[in-house]
Amino acid sequence: NYNIQQNAYRTVFPDADAFNDMDGFDSEKATEAAAAAGYADDTIENCVVAVDASGAELGYVISVTDPNSYGGDVTLSIGVTNDGTLNGYSITTINDTAGLGMKAKEPSFYEQYVGKNPTKFAVSKDGGDGEQIDALSGATITSRAVTGAVNAALGYYQNAFGQGGN
Repeated sequence: NYNIQQNAYRTVFPDADAFNDMDGFDSEKATEAAAAAGYADDTIENCVVAVDASGAELGYVISVTDPNSYGGDVTLSIGVTNDGTLNGYSITTINDTAGLGMKAKEPSFYEQYVGKNPTKFAVSKDGGDGEQIDALSGATITSRAVTGAVNAALGYYQNAFGQGGN
């Protein structure tokens, strides 16, 4: 749905004036780029360019689906600025448990990702490299899926645009 998508874009890039389709975007090639970065489960659905009123590019909004959430697919729109900083994410599709996985939409969870410029994130209780994210209580699977989607978007971004990660 166009409106849901536009609202998601505005949520993750409130400073943007418009969201332009990226010339030659190819979901299959983008998904391969994410897989090459180590995120083979995820599908890069789309990528648009966030621009300000003058037409200057602020960054990108990458839409990605991870199939491993508790209720199946979770789809996020993820904002990444030109220097690879995560500007935020907005969940456009999720079928998880009310009060548990659905909390992935709440600021207390998603703000852990915002303003960070890592190569990748990791759910802290799983160990592993990356910027540590505290899992949602009772919804570790959802937390992993959201983190996976964010990582796939970052992997695609770093592969396609060659920047990001400290």
